[in-house]
Amino acid sequence: MASRSVLFAEPGLALQPEQPVEGQERGVGNHGSAGLLASSAGRGWSGLAAELRSHSGVIAWRNPRPDTEICVDVHGGASVVTRQRDGITDRTVSERGTIWLSPAGGPDGVIEMSDPLPAILHMYLPPSQFSPMSLGEGSDPSAVASLRFESSFQDPLVAEMAYAITSELQRETSVGSMLIETLASSLAARLVQNHVGTLARDVSARATQAGLDRRRLTRVLDYIGANLEGDLTLARLASIACLSRFHFSRAFKAAVGRSPHNYVGAKRLELARQLLGKGDQPLAHIALTLKFSCQANFTRAFREATGQTPAQYRRSVGMIAA
Repeated sequence: MASRSVLFAEPGLALQPEQPVEGQERGVGNHGSAGLLASSAGRGWSGLAAELRSHSGVIAWRNPRPDTEICVDVHGGASVVTRQRDGITDRTVSERGTIWLSPAGGPDGVIEMSDPLPAILHMYLPPSQFSPMSLGEGSDPSAVASLRFESSFQDPLVAEMAYAITSELQRETSVGSMLIETLASSLAARLVQNHVGTLARDVSARATQAGLDRRRLTRVLDYIGANLEGDLTLARLASIACLSRFHFSRAFKAAVGRSPHNYVGAKRLELARQLLGKGDQPLAHIALTLKFSCQANFTRAFREATGQTPAQYRRSVGMIAA
């Protein structure tokens, strides 16, 4: 991982890579010292630690600490970022505001970038931020344990918090410590709200809801969306939901209204329409990419869903674009 001198900064503010001090940077154990642009070490921040880093190439991905790590692209650059961990592959085109969540612990993984990322903000939330004392009475003490590795996502509120923290890293202010303490609590609450859903007021609703609970369903749907070109077997999806294949299949259909097989097929056909409209990839290549056994089966499924063959659809899209 190479360090870069090009970084995101406020207009007129030059920021040079910091020289790490042994044992002071919270994230050095995760990513090493290369590419470190700025750090909260020594600033007296409470409730959250942060680093601004540049990344490129292929790097090891690990989070051995008890902290939850949230990474936000605060610069942008259209790099294709591929993360592989715990049998899950997440691939996305990074842009300003793209967010990745990495829970504490878990197996090591690999991150690959097609192009350098000039400025990624790494934020580290300790387990205490997810306690009932921090989140308020009625919150679930096991909230932090329920956070899971998921595909990249967008959340304007989390992104704005990241931009504010980046600004404080770049130019320290007299009220910075107070701001960071407030943002740390807000960030933890937002993650719980969107990615755990374990507040007490939701428990009774989930208990009576037919099908998968919100957390399991979100995890499965995000996994499907990130792996449409992979092998989305019933056994794999059931393992993501931590259920047997039989119970998962019934619960998924009750929650979504269609079987896992039909849902995956529909999502793959949506992707097929995008691929057909974007370029001139051979139909056989698209069929194999989306795990159809042959081009004929792909054509049959596409025609049943849209009323057109893939070739007819591509021509119609081309005529509209012209």
